[in-house]
Amino acid sequence: MANFVLQVPNTLRSFTVFASSNPNGALSGGSGSGGVGPVILELPLDKIRRPMMRTRSNDQNKVQELMDSISEIGLQVPIDVLEVDGNYYGFSGCHRYEAHQRLGLPTIRCKIRRGTKETLRHHMR
Repeated sequence: MANFVLQVPNTLRSFTVFASSNPNGALSGGSGSGGVGPVILELPLDKIRRPMMRTRSNDQNKVQELMDSISEIGLQVPIDVLEVDGNYYGFSGCHRYEAHQRLGLPTIRCKIRRGTKETLRHHMR
């Protein structure tokens, strides 16, 4: 399976991306609505909502280690993001997200899965 990165301008409000690993271009695999699997994209940090950020604090030593690593070799593992009705919600990758913020990086690589409002409610419990 090939990975790709799509740079998204900060001014972009909405976009749709389709990816396929099938030779005929058909979408397949994954879970969730429509049977479409995750895609890897660079998203602007300010487009990712972090509903759990207020309820937890990050280990600042781990954030600093990630900042050093990201500065040297870039982000190695994308954060997981749920897309619901054109809005992006991050529930994991808190240390990586904060490291990008503190480094002043405008975007972060994300593994995006499409979900429903019900899926979002389940994650926010």
